[in-house]
Amino acid sequence: MAITTNRLNENSPEATPISPSPAVASEPEHPATAGHFQATASPPGATGQPASAPMHPLRKWVLLVVTVVGLTVGGYFLVPWVVTMLTTVSTDDAYVNGHVTFVAPRVAGQVTKVLVDDNYRVRKGDLLVQLDKEPFQVQVDLKRAAVQVAEGNLAAAEAQARGLEALARAQRWKTQTASEQVNNQVALLGARVAALKTKEATLERARADFERGRRLLQTASTSREDFDQRQQDVRVAEASANQAREEVYQIRVFLGLAPQPEKGKDLTDVPKDLDQTFSAVRTSLADLLQSLAQLGLPLGSTNLTPKEAIEEFRRRDKDGDIDRILRGLIPKVPAVLQAKAQLAQARHDLEQAELNLRYCEVVSEIDGAVTRRNVNPGNNVTIGQSLMAVRSLTEIWIDANFKETQLADLRIGHRVKLEVDMYGSRKELEGRITGFTMGTGQTLALLPPQNATGNFVKIVQRLPVRIELTDYDPDQATLFVGLSVTPYVYYKEAPSGPNAGQFLQQLTQLPQGLAEPKR
Repeated sequence: MAITTNRLNENSPEATPISPSPAVASEPEHPATAGHFQATASPPGATGQPASAPMHPLRKWVLLVVTVVGLTVGGYFLVPWVVTMLTTVSTDDAYVNGHVTFVAPRVAGQVTKVLVDDNYRVRKGDLLVQLDKEPFQVQVDLKRAAVQVAEGNLAAAEAQARGLEALARAQRWKTQTASEQVNNQVALLGARVAALKTKEATLERARADFERGRRLLQTASTSREDFDQRQQDVRVAEASANQAREEVYQIRVFLGLAPQPEKGKDLTDVPKDLDQTFSAVRTSLADLLQSLAQLGLPLGSTNLTPKEAIEEFRRRDKDGDIDRILRGLIPKVPAVLQAKAQLAQARHDLEQAELNLRYCEVVSEIDGAVTRRNVNPGNNVTIGQSLMAVRSLTEIWIDANFKETQLADLRIGHRVKLEVDMYGSRKELEGRITGFTMGTGQTLALLPPQNATGNFVKIVQRLPVRIELTDYDPDQATLFVGLSVTPYVYYKEAPSGPNAGQFLQQLTQLPQGLAEPKR
């Protein structure tokens, strides 16, 4: 019992030790009476302490201050929340989305280097993968040699064309010369006929002298020597006349005429257009037409005379300059055109080979971060094989799936406050609505529901709404694709920006493609 009493007294600040009496100390302790003795041994008035002490004044002020602070803090956080709930539309079905570019080679080859790994940040144009260049360099060298051969063929074709041009010029003058030679032969024929007549006159005189000498010889009026001389003169004159006659016949035959003219015609009688119809002239004209055909001109009529053919050729130029016409034919010569086409093809092949050589360096097409790398040095890759992906860090937006019952007041241009679960309320981003997807998520699913089967159950549909970030800096608040976002659309504010207040964006002016390919 003494122990119990002491414990009770220890709880009182003014308790004094009580000495138990010998009679009490000698009594045995019974559990049944111990509690009764403990309850009656120390009444409230025995220790001198009042039953209930008055509250200290400082405690009242502390409670008042705590209450005021609590109400202030609660109002600070509660009032904005209430205002936000009353002036915005929100959804918890929203996430971060962004563009992704798949990196694929444009040529097949063996990988020699891979310079990046997952999560590497790259810039547009940075080298990502290196393919073996040696086979493509060989192709470039071969195509370059083919270009040189084609250039040589073109130079040879142009030289041949210039040779044909020179030949055509020569044949033109040859045709004119042949015509002039005919005229010369006609003139020579007249001279030879005149010479024949002279020889015939000399022959007649020699014969007359011979007859006189023969009569004088019978009368011995002349010497035998003089007679022989006259006889020799006759023979010489006959030979000279025969020679002159044969020369005339030779010229007539050369001109394509009969040696003996028709009865009643003179030896000098020839056709008026002989200089145009003579065989040598026609042959020269045929050679000229053949050269012109090789220069790309069609053959003219074979019935044309040289003058007519040349006049027709002159009409190709307004001034009738034959030299200028011939110079203009060189680029249009079929052999030159063919050589140019072969050269163009060889150059295109070289450009393609050089392009394939450049394609051995697989570069990044956008600024972003590397993801899903699945290529290593030594791999043989094919055209279009996905090697890795590059996700853009700046082309980021939010896809918010609002209920169809929330869309009535939403428009393009409404301001949006964004809370990303990754940052919580510590970091809030700003954005604006830029478009509405033309179909709910259910209709855009891989297997859309077939409501016509009769098992239709109406559920609230959700429409993806695109929210573009404003003044987004990936270095300050990085967003990763797929992060959950809670958007708050201030639908009571006036929308702003492009297409503000519309459901649909304006028609974009894009270049028109070709309806049919060029031939």
